[in-house]
Amino acid sequence: MSTALLVGTTACSSSDDNSGETPAPGGGSPTAASSPGQPTDQPTEELLADLTAANVVKAMAGAGYKCANDGVYAICTQGPVAVWVLTGDHERPPVVSLHSTGPAAAATANISTALPAALEYAHINPRKQITDWFGQQTGKTTAQLTAGNWQVEWSVEVDTDEPGAHLTLTDKLCKANCQAE
Repeated sequence: MSTALLVGTTACSSSDDNSGETPAPGGGSPTAASSPGQPTDQPTEELLADLTAANVVKAMAGAGYKCANDGVYAICTQGPVAVWVLTGDHERPPVVSLHSTGPAAAATANISTALPAALEYAHINPRKQITDWFGQQTGKTTAQLTAGNWQVEWSVEVDTDEPGAHLTLTDKLCKANCQAE
C-alpha cells in the first residue's frame, strides 16, 4: 500500500519530504499520524511552515469551506463551525478563531470535531498539544493555554440570547495590526 511506503520513506529520510513547502488542503500529514511500524514510540509532530492568511483561506476553500471576507476577517464555514482568520500582510494570521452557536455541549463538540483540520490548514504549531488540551475543556466555560507562540483562549456563552462557544488562537509574536478594530 502506498501509505505504508510513504510512512516508511518519511521515517527513513526526511530530506525527501517537501510537505512544508505548500499547504495540503485535503491531504493531511502522514508524518503526524502514528506509524504501525513504531510499537511504543510516539512520532514527532511535523512542524508546518507559516502560511499567510490568504494561503490559509485558500487551503480551507480547497477543503470545501465556504469563505468570504467580512471586514478584516475572512470567515470560512463548514457545517456548524465558522473559522475566522484575521487578514493582513503578516507571515501568518495574527488571529485564528473557531466559533459555533447553540447549546454549550453541542457547540463544544462541533469545535472539537473541526479543530484538528483547522489547525492543520492554518499551519498552527503545536497542533497536538492544542487539540489534547481542548479535549480536557469539556464542561468549562473559560480556559487559557500558551502553546508554542500561540495564546489559546476558550469561552462558552451561556445564559445569553445567542449561546455558543469560541476558541481563539492569537499569535504572541505579532507586533502590529494584531487585533481586529
